[in-house]
Amino acid sequence: MDASRIRTEEDLREALKGHSEFEIEVYVTTFKIPKGKVSTYSRIAKLVGRPKAFRAVANTLNKCSLWPIVPCHRVVASNGRFTGTEKGAASRRKLIRDEGVPIKGGRVVISDDILF
Repeated sequence: MDASRIRTEEDLREALKGHSEFEIEVYVTTFKIPKGKVSTYSRIAKLVGRPKAFRAVANTLNKCSLWPIVPCHRVVASNGRFTGTEKGAASRRKLIRDEGVPIKGGRVVISDDILF
């Protein structure tokens, strides 16, 4: 399926055929994070039923080829830090800031208001 045609969760699941069930659930959960909100790798892991798999969530999102359809940039470490390379982190930080998410000292200011 052409990525530009992905509009719904069902479209996304169809596009992800061949991926592991874990990867599909991580991508689908991340797909649901609205603009102006963020989640953490740990929260995504809990939402997909694998609470200790936060590193696996990070690895899965790191290799996601469906950005911006799957808004991987909206997932940060539990302390609000942007992980990965400095260039990638800076890019994600700018995207998040442009969406209205508060950032202080280079980290997302985590609060119930912005958490998905």
